[in-house]
Amino acid sequence: MARLVAVTGATGFLGRHVVRSFLDAGWRVRILTRRDPVDPAWRPHAVEAVPGDLDAAGALHRLVAGADTVVHAAGLIKARRDSAFHAVNAGGAQKLAEAMRTHAPEARMLLVSSLAAREPHLSPYAASKRAGEEVARTLLGERLAIVRPTAIYGPGDQETFQFIAAAAKGWPLPLLHPAARLTMVHVADVAAEIRALADAAPRAAPHAVADARGEGYSWREVAAAVAAAVGTKPRFLRVPAAGLRLVGWAGSAAQLLGRTPIATPGKMRELLHPDWSISGSERSRSGHVPVHGLAGGLADTVAWARREGWLR
Repeated sequence: MARLVAVTGATGFLGRHVVRSFLDAGWRVRILTRRDPVDPAWRPHAVEAVPGDLDAAGALHRLVAGADTVVHAAGLIKARRDSAFHAVNAGGAQKLAEAMRTHAPEARMLLVSSLAAREPHLSPYAASKRAGEEVARTLLGERLAIVRPTAIYGPGDQETFQFIAAAAKGWPLPLLHPAARLTMVHVADVAAEIRALADAAPRAAPHAVADARGEGYSWREVAAAVAAAVGTKPRFLRVPAAGLRLVGWAGSAAQLLGRTPIATPGKMRELLHPDWSISGSERSRSGHVPVHGLAGGLADTVAWARREGWLR
């Protein structure tokens, strides 16, 4: 019988691609979901759905029972309160790991963290991802593999699409610190990496995931690549650190009003961090070779956005 993978966060941006990657490799897939899980990209395969969320102990039991691998891709990237990051990103990892200890004692967990966890002092989000790694490691030991993607983009991503839409309108794109290095990765490569790690030998160190440019890109290179992907002339706007901090404090005020902004003081500190490159020792050893470079990955994303009517 085909191996079984259990997936949280399956209906999210990355999760949908993770499910497709395992289905294409012949795995059976079971997902935890609070809404209709139908996704056209999963057809003609069948996906088993377990209704519930990370707070439902019974649902977690049913999710992991009999699984060979558990992919924990659920998490928050923005929140109304900073405390919610820890409750979901660390608390959710703990609850799932506890369910695995009882109901799936032989299964491995592939925990989708973030490269931000390397710098937990920068933001509540980064700290919560690091805390999730640590609690899962305590509970599962060698049964845990930690995946740290860098900035993910690709079809279906609403956050980075804002930059693509701005470039398509001819608006200037932001340039932050001129010496800063960003690493990027297409969502399909992250999904393929996670699938490959299901067969990889255990490793205690986290698996950093980026495209072939582990040394990263400058903000100018990223902005120019976005403009080229939509066929416009690149325009740049130098944004001082003080301006970003002001945006972050505005986001903090929005949180007090009950909103859920992405631009918070913590997120601005992440953006201002000068070095998101990854070393050779950090890079994952799954055996997967990234397919998409930045230019090709953005072209793929723009083509998808035009087909889906996101971009005209």
